[in-house]
Order: sequence, then C-alpha cells, then structure tokens
Amino acid sequence: MKYMINPITYFLFNFLKIIGLCFLFILTGCGSSRLGKFEKTLNEGSLQNSFHGMVVFDTETQKTIYNSRGDSYFTPASNVKIFTLFTGISRLPQRMPALQYLEKGDTVFIKGTGDPSFLHPVLMDSTALHFLSSHKEIKVYLQNSKEDRYGPGWAWEDFDTYFSPEKGPLPLYGNVLTVSKGDSLQVYPEVFKDSVRLLPNGVRRSEFKNEFYLNPKRKDTISIPYRTSEGLTQKLLSDVLQKEVVSIREYPEGDWKTLYGIETDTIYKLMMLDSDNFLAEQLLMTVSSTTSDTLSTSKSIRYMLDNDLKDLKQPPRWVDGSGLSRYNLFTPESMVQVLQKLYRELPEERLFTLFPLWDASGTIEEWSYPNTSPFIYAKSGSLGNNYNLSGYVKTKSGKILIFSSMNNHFRVPSSEVRSKIFEILLQLYHRH
Repeated sequence: MKYMINPITYFLFNFLKIIGLCFLFILTGCGSSRLGKFEKTLNEGSLQNSFHGMVVFDTETQKTIYNSRGDSYFTPASNVKIFTLFTGISRLPQRMPALQYLEKGDTVFIKGTGDPSFLHPVLMDSTALHFLSSHKEIKVYLQNSKEDRYGPGWAWEDFDTYFSPEKGPLPLYGNVLTVSKGDSLQVYPEVFKDSVRLLPNGVRRSEFKNEFYLNPKRKDTISIPYRTSEGLTQKLLSDVLQKEVVSIREYPEGDWKTLYGIETDTIYKLMMLDSDNFLAEQLLMTVSSTTSDTLSTSKSIRYMLDNDLKDLKQPPRWVDGSGLSRYNLFTPESMVQVLQKLYRELPEERLFTLFPLWDASGTIEEWSYPNTSPFIYAKSGSLGNNYNLSGYVKTKSGKILIFSSMNNHFRVPSSEVRSKIFEILLQLYHRH
C-alpha cells in the first residue's frame, strides 16, 4: 500500500530543507572566509615565497578549526623543547634524579644521571654536594654515557657561545664558565681563573682547549662553555668538595640507589622561559637513566616514539632535546597533538606557568598589550630563516585554543613573521 504525501507537508519539508542548506552555506562561507584570511596573512607580500603551516584546535569542541599544511614537515628549532617538556613530565618523578650511588663502608660509588642542576649558575642545586660531603671516600664512574659532546647537526662554530655547552653524564656548573668584568675579574668556578686572558678579539675560547678570552672593555657577565673531560670533572669535584675524588673504570655490583634533588618543574620553567638548550639536552639524558644503564638521548627519543607518542599522525624526525639541529623535522599537527596531551595531563595553572607569555615582540615577562588580558602562552623557536610558535591562546570568552604556527625559509626579519602570527592570534582571541 502506498502512502500519499500531503502537498502542504511536502512544501514545508522542501522549504525547510532549502533554508537549512542556505544556513549551512552561510556558516561554511563565513568559516572559509575567515580561514582564507588567515591563509592570506601567512602567505602575502614578502612571505609568499617562503613556507608556512598552521593548525588551531578548539579544546571545547575537540575539533580542528584551522589547518593549513598541518601535515607538512618543518624545521622546528626550539619548538622541540615542547616534546622534551612532555618527555620529562611523562617519565621523570617530581624531584630530579641527581645521582645514582652505592655505599660500601666509608666509600660511596657514584654515577651521573645527566642532571643539569648540580652547581648550575642559576639553579644552584647543592643536594649532591651535601650528600658527597658526608662521605670520606668518593669514587665516580663516568663511562655510563655514549653521547657525543654535541648533538647531531649542531653548528660547529657555536662552540664558544653560551647557548651551546657540551653534554655529559655528570655536568657541573652548567658546563659553563661564568666571567664577570667590573672593577675586578671574577671567575666561577675559580679553578679556571688562571685560564682567562684579557684580549680584544671576538673569540671567547680556544676551540679545543680551556683557554678563555675576554675583551678588557666589557663590563658585564658572560657565560662561556668549557671543554669537558673525565679528568676535568674529577678535578672540579675534588676542588669543590676539598677532598680527593677517584675516577674509576668499573663499578661494583650491589643495591644502587637514586639521590633526588630539586623539583623538576624548576628545571622545566627555566628551560622553557629562557629556551635553555643545555637543560633540554640533559633532561633527555636523565630520562634515559630511568630506563637504561647507559645515558642516551636517542634511547629516550626512541622510547617516547614507541610508547607515549606512538599515536602521532606524522612521526617526527627527532634527533636532539633542544632543537639546535636542523636535522629535526616536525609537523604542526604533531605539535598540536603533544600540546593536547600536556593540556589533558596538567592543571591549567601549572601548565601556563611552564609556557612563556608571548606577544608580537616575542617572549615577554609581563603583559602590556592594551585592551586584552594575557592570552598567549607559547614556546617560540628560531634558527636562521625560521621562526615557529606553538602553544595556547586563552580567548576573550575564556576558551582555550591550541595552535602551532611553523614558518620556514623566509628572508625577511623575524619580527615581520612574529607580527603576522600575532595578528592571527589576536583575531582568534576576539572571535572565540
């Protein structure tokens, strides 16, 4: 039996269908128009010959509201530190593993964990120092790292710059020499004082030995990486402890324990806010100390990609903790995925203290942009011709958006790229 459709019902059905389609068209058109404007902002004028990608994710609707080249690979620079942060939060305890130790009578045997905070010029953690001071004999094993002193793909000419200290299993003083030139010359640690010469040239250290140079006209404080070695680590430990420290090639079996130091959040904050490369590199080494007898950045990376990050849409080429290497390749979608994981795992108050405040001028300490509350919490990453920014936007309505803007191969000042990114984020702040 066939049912007859009332003509009025048929008319109303089709009328409502047309209205619905029109409404959908209007919504889609508005969305396309807005997205098109973002696309134009990222690719117009002097930026049109460079490479740009951006993804924006709405945490309330759990939907991606904008995606331009989100699955393309970019050189991330210091945006890699977001992955390092997630690795540390996922795999390290609340307090930093400072040393592994074994006590036998009056002797303590120690192995480094990669902890960067031991006598660090800013962090100044002395947990290990106080622990070792209470022992009569100290024997240190420094063979538990297979790391090269630099990461793969690092620029060799940065050897004397503050942002490129060498890596190691038991770093001391941040693996840098701190020199202050005022009315007198001050050197920290003092064991290097006789190795500093006043010379008016642009080199801060000899490439292959610990001879340092300072312009006599400078009146500020600078940090210079020193060349690390087993002998130097032994000497620095002996000097600060004022007792002999013996370096050993083999260690005894036994019930090895872990000494815990400062809170890891203290290290995370300094790494993220100052974009500290040394802290990032050492954190990945320390993570490996919790899963292996050998300190290894690549082991930490492989572990994370095989476990906590196995669901990434585009697996990265990830080679270091800091982003100094141009071998790294990451996509905006993967950045947003890890930022989502952090947002789910951490309370908002804690999360936003770990990410720097940011505005069109870059990372800032205090918010001063008129007519808005602080709304951008994000990590920047820059290398020559590359500038990236990934993090969170807290909109005017209180909504949280997660974004990653990756920009490579431009030949304009980074400030121009920053202003374009800020323009987009400001629109997101007002519209959502």
